[in-house]
Amino acid sequence: MNLRAMVPALIAFASAPAALAAEGHGEDTLLTPFGDTVTHLVFLGILIFFAIIWRVGAFKAVFGGLDKRADTIKAQLEEAASLREQASEALALAERRQQDADKEAEAIIEQAKADAKAMLEEAKKDLADKIARREAQAANRIARAEAEAANEVRRAAADAATEAARRVMAEQSSADQFEAAAREIEKALS
Repeated sequence: MNLRAMVPALIAFASAPAALAAEGHGEDTLLTPFGDTVTHLVFLGILIFFAIIWRVGAFKAVFGGLDKRADTIKAQLEEAASLREQASEALALAERRQQDADKEAEAIIEQAKADAKAMLEEAKKDLADKIARREAQAANRIARAEAEAANEVRRAAADAATEAARRVMAEQSSADQFEAAAREIEKALS
């Protein structure tokens, strides 16, 4: 709308109450306070002022600035919501990783307990095997010692019999020597 076209309409609007009052309509109407000329002029000035501001584009600038501010705030809110969502996803991921790490640690502990138990059983078995081997070695040594002792006794008996036979042979005749040697051998072996 053109400002030049608005001015006559505004003047007619402002002068209408004055014309009604001049005609003698003394009734109070909605427009009665506008019957005063000063009020008309102030009202007309305010209307012209707002029309000029509107024409210059001040309303657009003010409302545009408010719209920009609202858009900025909206963008910041969206960014904050996005950051919150990312933070909640990161927290959920961290919690999942923590749970996985806890499960893995529990599995490692269980495996370590099983390994320790197996190692203990193996150590017990090895110890039992070593004890059995040592006992077997000791039994073998004892058997060898007994065999060696028996051999020593036999050798000693044989040596004693041989010595007795030599003595008897040196002292007696050949037939008597044989009988005496046999008796000495019997004595030595018994």
